[in-house]
Amino acid sequence: MAMQDPIGSFVKELAGFDYSLSVLDHVWTVRFPDANGDWQHLHVNRYRKTYYISHVNSDRRIPGLVLDPRNAPTLEDNRGFSGFQHDSDDEALERWRSLMTSATKWLRTTGRDWIKANKRVQLEYPLNCRWGIAPHCLVRESLPGIYRLDRELGKKRTRKFVRLVEDGFFMKEENSLNTVMTAADYFNYCKIAYLSGQREEDNVDESLSGRQMYERYADGRDEGLLEIDENCEQEFAAWVNHEHPKRSTGGHPWEIKRGGNTTNIQLQVCRPTGRFGGKFKVQLHGPAITRMAEVLNMLLGIHQAGLPITVSDPEGIRSRLLGLDNIGIVPAYETLHRAEQRFPKEQNVYDVMYFDDLGRYKRRISPFIRWEPLPILKPSDSLPRVRCQARMPDADAKSISVLDDNRIR
Repeated sequence: MAMQDPIGSFVKELAGFDYSLSVLDHVWTVRFPDANGDWQHLHVNRYRKTYYISHVNSDRRIPGLVLDPRNAPTLEDNRGFSGFQHDSDDEALERWRSLMTSATKWLRTTGRDWIKANKRVQLEYPLNCRWGIAPHCLVRESLPGIYRLDRELGKKRTRKFVRLVEDGFFMKEENSLNTVMTAADYFNYCKIAYLSGQREEDNVDESLSGRQMYERYADGRDEGLLEIDENCEQEFAAWVNHEHPKRSTGGHPWEIKRGGNTTNIQLQVCRPTGRFGGKFKVQLHGPAITRMAEVLNMLLGIHQAGLPITVSDPEGIRSRLLGLDNIGIVPAYETLHRAEQRFPKEQNVYDVMYFDDLGRYKRRISPFIRWEPLPILKPSDSLPRVRCQARMPDADAKSISVLDDNRIR
């Protein structure tokens, strides 16, 4: 790989900068302005002597670059991925050379004064390319058209669920326990759930028994639940314990309403341990924002019928209903699908959106957003350093406000 080539020059310059470790791989994150002044983001992973470079905020028309010092640069084969658009290898490599020219220039600038260069990244990097969290209550108060779980559930049912949480109903495990249980009992739970949680488009046949509803509306992979004696306590207990000869594996017996991996609704039965061992705990689970109203209607219907029941993460659901949780802000180049899983649990994020979705309310909400810190790119200790100033001059402090205004627009 010739070093006069822009790609080779980039690797040569990058070797002079500190890296993080992922197991034994060397990892660099490089954010830089290109020839047009647009900010770009490269992720570089070095495994042994081979570099794997990804253009993080690309338009998906440029596959990753593989640099093996013994061979010419090659492209990662991403063309099998759904939605990936790629014209030709020659065009992609030419785009990489253009990116590398700008990235190399930025690395040299950073090497001369890494504090000044990193400050520019912090001030100018576009907000719609960053991760952050915003208070849900502020977002839903500002955006009149945003989906609101509390409105779909209704004021009366929202107050009822919140009261259950605040009265400690879900903290008392006995409120979710049955001493004995049969498959027929479980199917009765299912019938109440289907009728209580039905949407207008569901058209649930109310004349069906609980067993018939389960056969019609559940996932269908029941692992033998429909084959046992539904009135026998011992058979259901053995089936739940995975001890029944008709109990199979690989199915989804608790998935009472179909959906994807994160959008189905489950009515689970398990055997708790400890002092409640031997009993049957019944729990609803369906955290997807698109299914939560159904889950809560099911829960309230089962509770009204006087049956033991609980739901996963009741405190979190209360936060979502009252707008006390956070909404994750996702970079424009990322997909929103399952993006909420990217945020740590303690950040209380259940839903996500793009910064640009805030529209004309960006200026109102931006001061409340907590942005994920951008990593510092600095030369390794073997290179000369620039002395860090003790405090930021007033002129620089003023520039932050001006630059923030420019990024919000």
